[in-house]
Parts: sequence; structure tokens; C-alpha cells
Amino acid sequence: MGVSTLPRGRRVNSSGERSKKLLLEKATELFSKNGYHKTKISDIVKSANLTQPTFYLYFENKESLYNDLISQFKNNFLETINRIQSEADEGNIVENIHRNLTILFRFFESNPHLTKIGYYQTEEADKLKERFSDLIEEVLKDRAEFADYDIRIVAHSLVGAIERLTLTLLFTKEREPEQLASEIINLYFARNFVK
Repeated sequence: MGVSTLPRGRRVNSSGERSKKLLLEKATELFSKNGYHKTKISDIVKSANLTQPTFYLYFENKESLYNDLISQFKNNFLETINRIQSEADEGNIVENIHRNLTILFRFFESNPHLTKIGYYQTEEADKLKERFSDLIEEVLKDRAEFADYDIRIVAHSLVGAIERLTLTLLFTKEREPEQLASEIINLYFARNFVK
């Protein structure tokens, strides 16, 4: 026998919430490492030391779980870049960029597995990066310091640098968020804007 005959969705207590959280954590790790197509529900439940019926208490299927993770990343990412935009001020441009890059790298660092899914693996990732690039353009477009630059190129190259450095230096723990922000500032901005 061995199969639970409990009705679907009965777990709303803390034990059930722990099971759901564990499934999300393990799924995030496995999707991040193996990708969507190579990760099976059986891999997720085995990693979480739970059963497939438990999985189906919380998720319709693998795709719905994956889409939940993508939505979670997207919402958190957009919240972070909107915060960056709302905190932009007319002060020192280099200090503002450094602070904002640090915030972004800390966000990526706080959940590297989810970032790998949402910022690197999904079809929506390009749309998020485009939106991020548009935000950078918006923040920099009226700044006198950038009058001689094609802001679109600055924005796209900055997004590309952030993407690559996050993957190769932040996730490998070779650099801390503040260090990466400083190195980008030195590479892109310091020579032109620091007096």
C-alpha cells in the first residue's frame, strides 16, 4: 500500500509549508544546475526526500513549478531595479552607479540558483535584460557627463558586463558585490568622471 490516502491539499500547517519550501529549494537547485528539460520531478522529490504525491499536493506539474520560480525571480528583479530607479538622484553619478550596482549584485548573490534560472536560462531573461538596459538609459540620458556617449551602447554593454561578471566572479565567490561594483566603476566610469 504505502500511498497516502489523504485528500489533496490537506497540508496547510507548518509541516506542509516546510515540505513545499523544501521542494522549491531543491527544484531551484536542480533547475539551476541541470536546466528545465534534464530535471525530472523524481529528481526533485528524491533530493527533498519526499514523495511524488507530496509534490502534487503543491504543484500541478513540473512546468507550473518552474513558472512559479520564473515569476518569483522576475518580480524580485523588477522590484530591485525599480528601487534602484526610485533612488536615483542628482548627486555624484559614480557614487550612485556604485551603490546601485552593489544593490543589484547583492540581489543576485542572495539567491544564485534562482538568478541562474531567471536571468540566464529562461526565454524571459532577454526581456528582463532589455528592460534593465532601458532603465539604465533612462537614468543616464539627461546626465551631462554622458553627453558625448551613445547611451544605448553604454546601457547594453553595462548589462552584458553585469551578466557575465555575475556568472564568472560573483557566483564563484571570487568577488564580493561591492568589489564587482568598484571594478565596473573603474572600468566604465572612473577615468571619465572622477576629478
